[in-house]
Amino acid sequence: MNYLDIAVVINKMQLVINTYGSYLRKSGNCFLVKKDDKSFEVAANKINSVLITTAAYITTDAIKMAVDNNIDIVFLDTHGDPYGRVWHPKLGSTTLIRRRQLEIYDDSEGLKLAKDWGLKKFDNQLALLSRLRKARPEKKDDLDGYIQEIERSRDKMKRLRGTIDFRRQEMLGLEGMASRAYFGAISSIMPERYHFPGRSRNPAKDEFNAMLNYGYGVLYSLVEKGCIIAGLDPYVGFLHTDSYNKKSLVFDIIEIFRTYIDEAVVHLFTRRMVKDEFFEPLEQGIGLSKDGKAALIEVVNGALEEPILYRGRNVKRRNTIQMECHRIANSLIRPGTELPEDFDMDVLEAEDG
Repeated sequence: MNYLDIAVVINKMQLVINTYGSYLRKSGNCFLVKKDDKSFEVAANKINSVLITTAAYITTDAIKMAVDNNIDIVFLDTHGDPYGRVWHPKLGSTTLIRRRQLEIYDDSEGLKLAKDWGLKKFDNQLALLSRLRKARPEKKDDLDGYIQEIERSRDKMKRLRGTIDFRRQEMLGLEGMASRAYFGAISSIMPERYHFPGRSRNPAKDEFNAMLNYGYGVLYSLVEKGCIIAGLDPYVGFLHTDSYNKKSLVFDIIEIFRTYIDEAVVHLFTRRMVKDEFFEPLEQGIGLSKDGKAALIEVVNGALEEPILYRGRNVKRRNTIQMECHRIANSLIRPGTELPEDFDMDVLEAEDG
């Protein structure tokens, strides 16, 4: 839903500032968004995050209202990567969770955790390709070949034993081979003008990857928030190595959920909803225009609001991210446990802003 060409409010969940020079401030219990002589208000209790995707002004009273209402403010760069966020300073849950992240890294528990995430990623890729194959019987033979390649990588990863340090390169190699097959399969079902040779990042070399990269940036911010609320340290990862200021755990966990973005972007292209004006040239690549960002964010947020079967329950995709982060944190301090059957979704949604 577009408001005054200043911002978009999607599903009463997210305020997106996507017009250069927009101004965001507090007005009573609402956020007031203004550009030149146009303005609109949205109540703080109607959203759980603010995305700022371009140069804009924001006042400290707007920031305080966001913090007071557990609304995170995320700043995205041209490629959709979060380069900053405003969030309250409290870490979720007990410090024991973060201690356990460090303790299990060097033993088989750490490898098992990383393997579980990798296997879940493969399962989600296979499930998406199976759905795409079902709707395209003429592509069955081609897609079967790609699916078999991913299944081979999955079987090899399942058999890995040892520690993260001992198996890291092997795991990354298997993920790489599966990724090439997966995106080869997706390219094969694209309209002919949008076929692409593989993944390209920052900048994207084609329209599909431009959409995908920006969608992953939005997803990245949700996973980071999920880690913080659950009490996980975003900087203490397993498969992705530690380096200065790198949120390694976010890179680990996001792999489980990438197909949420993949499927939304595939549908944009295969349902011929993509327009030339969604893209603009960047140095050595392609980026999204203001209209492209708005169209993508609308589709992504719609997909995240859809319910799916998650561990025996019908749950919005958006909430599965937070639930999985809680489950991981819970398993670290009580190995072998899951979220309780009576886990309160209303509490979860309150925690999520």
